[in-house]
Amino acid sequence: QDYYGKVLQKSEDLRTNACITSARPLPKAVRDALERVHEEVVARYYGCGLVIPECLASCWILDLGSGSGRDCYLLSQLVGERGHVTGIDMTEGQVEVAKKHIAYHMDKFGYQKSNVEFLQGYMEKLGDAGLADESYDIVVSNCVINLAPDKRAVLQEAYRVLKPGGEMYFSDVYASQRLSETVRKHRVLWGECLAGALYWRDLYSIAEEVGFSSPCLVTASPIIIGDKELEGIIGDCRFVSATFRLFKVPGSSRTGPGQVIYNGGIAGHERELVFDANFTFKEGEVVDVDAEMAAILRSSRFAEEFLIRGGRANAAAPQDCC
Repeated sequence: QDYYGKVLQKSEDLRTNACITSARPLPKAVRDALERVHEEVVARYYGCGLVIPECLASCWILDLGSGSGRDCYLLSQLVGERGHVTGIDMTEGQVEVAKKHIAYHMDKFGYQKSNVEFLQGYMEKLGDAGLADESYDIVVSNCVINLAPDKRAVLQEAYRVLKPGGEMYFSDVYASQRLSETVRKHRVLWGECLAGALYWRDLYSIAEEVGFSSPCLVTASPIIIGDKELEGIIGDCRFVSATFRLFKVPGSSRTGPGQVIYNGGIAGHERELVFDANFTFKEGEVVDVDAEMAAILRSSRFAEEFLIRGGRANAAAPQDCC
């Protein structure tokens, strides 16, 4: 709260690139939407690239650690007036900046009523903020789960508030090993999103414990420290900024491997949908998928965008993150 509310005044004050790593090229609709976000909201935002999944029309989205609200106002345009975006953040100053510009954006987007709300609270305790079970289609998070001491509680709460078939789509910082006590207690390294980084293998075990599908890696890029003092404290540990997608797959959707054909119906992704590092779906092309991906597509908001057939001749081994 102190680092993001008082120490940092603008994104240039960050001492590493952990929180400003870009992901992949942005579709034109997203770039255009970003240009309509108020300049103060953008300047006071310390997130990691942009965390914008596909196929968002009319969705209800929850943004964990929403900061000054940049991603919320961006998503507000992509879900449309029938959709809704809730942002929750623990830092009072950041929530105030976000709330201050609700009327501005409603007018800018030409909406009759606002489709965003901002709450002050903790992502480990979403129930305390009044967020009910199975109330959101998507949970997004942009480089903030590392700031929570209890990562399992964050994923557990995200799982609880997601509808069956819902998705958690999030970027965060991961470490190549479990971090020492010295690193984990360093105030600047906490604020810079490094000291709280999860050992990447632990994400897989926590996600499974909570009930999510196996994490699908979307993108990853190495983090450059660029600060001699901080490099000395970190030692030989390496960090990466990565985007993963997790799905709340109902048991009834798990029926074995299959073949899928993408119909090209998602705006901005008509020719091909880059789903993750393992699966790219081209319009009209038959793709063999393992049981988990078949279940994800069958149960999620992507179901209407695919023709899904059970069984296939050459059953490949399940995909995994490399």
